[in-house]
Amino acid sequence: MTTRPQHRLALAQLANSVGDGAFYTTSALYFTRALGLSAGRTGLGLTVAWAAGSLAGVPLGRLADRRGPRGTSVLLALATSAAVGGFLLVRGFAAFVAVACVYTAAQSGLAASRQALLARLVPAAERTRLLARLQAILNSGLAAGAAAGGLALAAGTAAAYRAALGLDALCFLGCALLLLRLPAAARAGDASPAAGASGHQGVLCDRPYVLVALLNTVLMLRLPLLSLALPLWITERTGAPAWLASGLFVLNTAAVALFQVRSARAVTGLGSAVRAVRVSGLVMFACCAVFALSAGRSAGPATAVLLAGAVLQVVAEMQQSAGSWQLSFDLAPAGRIGEYQGFFGTGVTVARTLGPLVLTTLLLDWGPPGWLLLGALTAAAAHATGPAARWAARGGAARDGGGAVPDAGPLEPAVR
Repeated sequence: MTTRPQHRLALAQLANSVGDGAFYTTSALYFTRALGLSAGRTGLGLTVAWAAGSLAGVPLGRLADRRGPRGTSVLLALATSAAVGGFLLVRGFAAFVAVACVYTAAQSGLAASRQALLARLVPAAERTRLLARLQAILNSGLAAGAAAGGLALAAGTAAAYRAALGLDALCFLGCALLLLRLPAAARAGDASPAAGASGHQGVLCDRPYVLVALLNTVLMLRLPLLSLALPLWITERTGAPAWLASGLFVLNTAAVALFQVRSARAVTGLGSAVRAVRVSGLVMFACCAVFALSAGRSAGPATAVLLAGAVLQVVAEMQQSAGSWQLSFDLAPAGRIGEYQGFFGTGVTVARTLGPLVLTTLLLDWGPPGWLLLGALTAAAAHATGPAARWAARGGAARDGGGAVPDAGPLEPAVR
């Protein structure tokens, strides 16, 4: 396959991430100041919407498998664009929740269907490397979109907020057009019988894969760390300046943009994916221990400790991302990537929904012991991913008629 489809996938990722960056930085103020919703109602409505959206990933992923991932991705990108446009028209809480549910369902389904499209267009050996590149582009696009949103925040008017949301809608329209220019990928029904041999049973019946996805959800509790837990920790538990929270976020974003592709090069199969996840758990434990040391320290020492912890955190993040991408693809039936990716992706939504409560309780209420408990929980989940992945690999081999995968030894050829 030429690199042109990969290039267009990258451009589509850039388009929607720029839009997302503008949306994330301005939507809360738009909902409260322009629409007149209270902060409590805004939070409640978005929580309900994301809960509903998490349920849509699997059926929409299954739709992509059956009807074709390109067409499904295009329609869901258009639906996301329309939903963002709908936010500009709604009046009242009920209409806001309804549009938000469409937005979150379309976003969840788009993530699953686009992964299915990538799996059909990109050889297996190149997927993790491309996903690393897409993650770097995602961070760069979010930064650019956030800068555009910052202009709207500086203006502070309803018209400026609407312009930022309008940019998001246009970006997803552009994403749809770029996806439409990709080659049409075969539907699951067009695949070989072995690829669809898992039959009519849904992903929830694949217990080994479910276990891997649940363990990954635990690892994804890191998502609200930089955006919520660390800013609160810095201001309430350390003497470091409040602006450091923004600096740590920029450090993370820049590091992922610069080093995610390099970090993912060593991940080429199940064995190296398991090793990357295990390393991420150990590094994350060290990160949490370092963050715990910042408690009660004055500005200078606290800043130095927090910077060291942030470096460890981004290393753990890049290793975990690369390993989980490989596992999510390699352990799924070839003809049902969309459905399985839809389920695997719900871990992000669950982590973002439950993470704020879990992290604020552990870190702000419990202090340093909470950091150590979070690190131990992450390390345990990362270590358990290895046996779970071997179980899932044996089930996949038996399902596809390839025999059992042995317990001992690597899960991939030694040649890279």
